[in-house]
Amino acid sequence: MSLRFTLNPTLRFWFSVLLVTWLLGLLGLGWLVQSFLVLFFILMLTPVLLFAGLQLWLRWKLVTAACPVCGFEFSSLNNTQTQCPACAEVLRVRDRQFQRLAPPGTVDVQAVEVSHAVIED
Repeated sequence: MSLRFTLNPTLRFWFSVLLVTWLLGLLGLGWLVQSFLVLFFILMLTPVLLFAGLQLWLRWKLVTAACPVCGFEFSSLNNTQTQCPACAEVLRVRDRQFQRLAPPGTVDVQAVEVSHAVIED
């Protein structure tokens, strides 16, 4: 009479891992198991830290403001040169604001709207 015991392939894998870990611990090679665990945790933690770092970097560098020419609101990176997607004006991003980038020798003037009163005779 033979006893045949079958395991699910997933359970067989984890059972093998536990058996190898236990045998290495018996042989005094626990440091090997610990180094694999440290490596495993580093590999698991690295993508999480990279994602959090990218989110923090974007929060510092990404600027969302309105174009000074057409008023279209869009995003760009701070301290870069970009182009407005609505009016195609070349802009510089500085101090978390969009500034119009005029060619050298051009006097850039901002127009101010002034209301007027109608004088009747």
